[in-house]
Amino acid sequence: METVAFRMTLKPGMRGEYEKRHREIWPELADALRAAGIRDYWIFLDESTGHLFASYKRTETHTTDALPALPVMRKWWDTMAELMETHHDNAPVAVPLAPVFHLP
Repeated sequence: METVAFRMTLKPGMRGEYEKRHREIWPELADALRAAGIRDYWIFLDESTGHLFASYKRTETHTTDALPALPVMRKWWDTMAELMETHHDNAPVAVPLAPVFHLP
């Protein structure tokens, strides 16, 4: 499995609501992520900067490129837009991170 990592930015004062919404993630969204081949998804917060560090593993037969077209993904992004930096279409600004070290 391939590991994917990226950085997003949470708006100030939004940690509690961000965590709440993820604790209550919609089952249909979780199902869509799993169906796309996403496994072991983590999001961490650097409280000093508001940067969110996310990583997940994806299967060799993943379909993650199709996720942005799914209505449930678009709806999730729309509801999360007030909490984080987004593009004009409410997709989160996600900066890819390059791997520099791995200890298996």
